[in-house]
Amino acid sequence: MTPLTIDLFLTCVNDALFPATGQATVRLLERLGQRVNFNPAQTCCGQMHLNTGYRDEALKLVRKFVRDFGDAEVVVTPSGSCAAMVHELYPEAAKWAGDEELLREVETLAPRVFELSEFLVNKLGVTDVGAYYPHRVTYHPTCHAMRSLRVGDAPLRLLQHVRGMTLIELGGANECCGFGGTFAVKNPDVSAAMLTDKARHILDTGAEACTAGDNSCLLHIGGGLHRLRSGTRTVHLAEILASTEGEVYA
Repeated sequence: MTPLTIDLFLTCVNDALFPATGQATVRLLERLGQRVNFNPAQTCCGQMHLNTGYRDEALKLVRKFVRDFGDAEVVVTPSGSCAAMVHELYPEAAKWAGDEELLREVETLAPRVFELSEFLVNKLGVTDVGAYYPHRVTYHPTCHAMRSLRVGDAPLRLLQHVRGMTLIELGGANECCGFGGTFAVKNPDVSAAMLTDKARHILDTGAEACTAGDNSCLLHIGGGLHRLRSGTRTVHLAEILASTEGEVYA
């Protein structure tokens, strides 16, 4: 396989709260023979701004993303939510702005922007990444990855090949965890009720850990599980896939 040069889009949530996810993503991609670049000028994709009606502020971040990654061969991000922002809402933002040049740039860049699991399975054609993770794990499919990007069973195919791991099916897997970015802030009671349902399904599995492809969802789920003193932790998919028999990272 000819190695690609990959630009890592870490996302602001991972940069601020979960840097280990970015480190795991780099370890994983390099173990698979890929070249990874990191542009330190990168910032937020603008999703929070756009979701709350700050179009002008979001548009500035859309333009910045295009400047930062426009020349990249491939952009990979450990976040289905942010990848979906680029694919779905960047073109809409350019249309709102009436900027045809930006729209062309976004439409040219978006096909080169991948969520991690879809990149591994659909672009590289890899399902066994040599991972080892000796724990009982259940998987929560995040809304943006499942419904917007339509990554399908790519994360599960990767997890099914992790050695030493027992993968347990999650009841109500297709139900939202209740985070939804600013939804959890604007609708806290509904969000908390949805989280309660998700936590119940996770605890019913008896898993030691719940994994997903978005740390934003895992932040929400992990907070609920911690308040219940459940002992069940959350871990990003990248950290499981980066783990090997010589070193488990999560």
